Amino acid sequence: MNISAELLTLLRGTSKLAALTGAGVSQESGLRTFRDAQTGLWAQYRPEDLASPEAFRRDPKLVWDWYAWRREAVKAVRPNPGHYALVEMERKVPSFTLITQNVDGLHRMAGSQRLLELHGNIQRVRCAECYTFTEIWGDDSESVPACSQCGGLLRPDVVWFGESLPRDQLEAAVEAARSCEVFLSIGTSGVVQPAASLAFAAHNRGARVVEINAEPTPLTSKANYVLHGKSGEILPHLVEAVWGHS
Repeated sequence: MNISAELLTLLRGTSKLAALTGAGVSQESGLRTFRDAQTGLWAQYRPEDLASPEAFRRDPKLVWDWYAWRREAVKAVRPNPGHYALVEMERKVPSFTLITQNVDGLHRMAGSQRLLELHGNIQRVRCAECYTFTEIWGDDSESVPACSQCGGLLRPDVVWFGESLPRDQLEAAVEAARSCEVFLSIGTSGVVQPAASLAFAAHNRGARVVEINAEPTPLTSKANYVLHGKSGEILPHLVEAVWGHS
């Protein structure tokens, strides 16, 4: 794998690094994207019919079942070498922030600690009324589980169409992007806002931007280093070349 000596030297010397991951990282574990997962029964619905506040108010059971189905899909996959390489990177870099657009929880499963989940996590649910969070709930398959605190309906702890990102997560992500020395953009299309703006925010503040992606994106022309290919292959190689075995 051809990685420039300049990039390796840059990474060895950095003490503040931020990384953003997108759907491409999860796809390498065999997980389909939201729209690709809409097969069979789910193909008849628009995304907005399965993932919006309006859809949940209109048919909460339909929305709940869609996310229950997706949780089962996540159970069938495991983190890939790219996920684990990011865990290793976190151990090596003094100030490291991992920002993800993915809701599958694979980064947590791999062991990432300094993690910002911009779009939430389907492994958690919260009350649609009082915002009480829980990772344990009863599921009788006949109805949507109710909140133990107020009796309201539980919903996935994910950001739906028409909803804002969690303010604390977004503010922390922006701060990480604006203060880092190196920013890695990994497996993301670079078109979903506001996450897509983070690499540009880093670039504008003088950080060196590294893009790791299978295909060119709107970020490619601005990136200082571009590595085309699978993150599950590139990231482990990068970690080994920069820091060696732990």
